Amino acid sequence: MTESSRQQAAPVTPPLRRFWFLGPLRREWPLLVSLITTGLFVAFGKSWLADLVRPAWFVLILAWLFAVILLSALAVVRHAESLAVRLGEPLGTLVLTLSVIGIEVMMIGAVMSAGHGNATLARDAMFAVLMIVLNGMIGLCLLLGGLRYREQAYNLQGVNAFLAVIVPLAVLGLILPDFTSAPGPTLSPLHSTFFIVMSIGLYGVFLAIQTTRHRDYFLPPSSTDQPSESPHVEHDVHAVAFHAPLLLAYLAPTVYLAEQIAVPIDYGIHVLHAPSSLGGLLVSVLVLFPESLAATRAALNNQLQRAVNLLLGSVLASISLTVPAALTLGFMTNQTVVLGLDPANAVLLVLTLVVTMLTFSSARTNVLLGAVHGLLFLAYVMLIFEK
Repeated sequence: MTESSRQQAAPVTPPLRRFWFLGPLRREWPLLVSLITTGLFVAFGKSWLADLVRPAWFVLILAWLFAVILLSALAVVRHAESLAVRLGEPLGTLVLTLSVIGIEVMMIGAVMSAGHGNATLARDAMFAVLMIVLNGMIGLCLLLGGLRYREQAYNLQGVNAFLAVIVPLAVLGLILPDFTSAPGPTLSPLHSTFFIVMSIGLYGVFLAIQTTRHRDYFLPPSSTDQPSESPHVEHDVHAVAFHAPLLLAYLAPTVYLAEQIAVPIDYGIHVLHAPSSLGGLLVSVLVLFPESLAATRAALNNQLQRAVNLLLGSVLASISLTVPAALTLGFMTNQTVVLGLDPANAVLLVLTLVVTMLTFSSARTNVLLGAVHGLLFLAYVMLIFEK
């Protein structure tokens, strides 16, 4: 073979191969929208949010923030599903769970550090997460999955592991403070220190069980007809080093924008004379939207195990991290942290925990169980307006 023929046969290196990531980045235009919106509200948000009297301006600000947060949430789900494919279960769902709960912890920390004096913030956020996830989202997933597949299966050992930690932490954190010797529905410094250490310690043990020693508890049972451990995705999956930074990049502005949207929501509640706790519910729905969407899609794809890992994992992470973070910040800022629920909500919490244990006492679910949880969520909303 001559020199010229060898040159013709040699493969041609594609131009800009080292910049392969530029193509996938074209799909990340919602990040640009989110960053621009965040920058504008950092610069002008104080004056914009101070002038919500005009109805047209109020609707514009609320719709703008809601649309940007929704776009970011959809992008978070997309990158989390890609990470789930790369990392496998249960690590994939754990990444999304910790990312979203991180938003809640940072929002509560920002409000408490600013000294806004909302003593019930951690309690209200914690209770809203429990009701939204254990009743609203689990009910929706079981209903949709049951309507499409009649019955769905999951790993009973994994759910038992979740509930074995969720139930005692929920009762100790939200009901026990009503019966301690501390003044009001609070915990004494000794009790608070014990709860912080116990919560973080239990969550650390659980993570070790979930990711190493008993990882198989959180995988779909082999006898089911589920297609795979990882979610089916309709977009390209790239390296972990590509998806992980982008997931965090979408989550970071969402924390700030969620705080901003709370202002028009609270203003609308004040104008309409709606219950004040409705604002916490709406903000919690926005924060939990990425996980809720991912769990619903998993249930519709007959991947109930992934939905269970997402939903129960978010509840466990929220209890284990949010309340200790609030108590720690309370110590640091010398603020009182009210944790105990009022009697009506305490009864609803106990009822929710009991029904959840009954729901997951069998290895298969159906639409009846979803309907029960849905009705409990409606009871929670009714109690908000009743007050």
